[in-house]
Amino acid sequence: QVQLVESGGGLVQPGGSLRLSCAASGSIFRINRMEWYRQAPGKQRELVAARTSSGYTNYAESVKGRFSISRDNAENTVYLQMNSLQPEDTAVYYCYALLKLKQSITWSEYWGRGTQVTVSS
Repeated sequence: QVQLVESGGGLVQPGGSLRLSCAASGSIFRINRMEWYRQAPGKQRELVAARTSSGYTNYAESVKGRFSISRDNAENTVYLQMNSLQPEDTAVYYCYALLKLKQSITWSEYWGRGTQVTVSS
């Protein structure tokens, strides 16, 4: 039905930048929210950044001023620009979408499989 495919992860040195992308495809009528979460080893998954279709954004305190979330509504794609990366940003980053399928009256949640981000010298 719906796929969320993340890309852009990798290994970067402290202070470096990465840009993650997440493309949603399938029988989608409308997307409400698209968000980025991350999960580090031994830790719970946490919200990193969120963006609604109207442009409202929300960030975790730990990434404010360093990360920026943007969306291409026409392409059902969300991006996460990550600057000034630090070792504590190392995690698997997951894309999340709250969306409505065509011919559906309910909103459904979908997750991507994740992309690894490693910050190390």
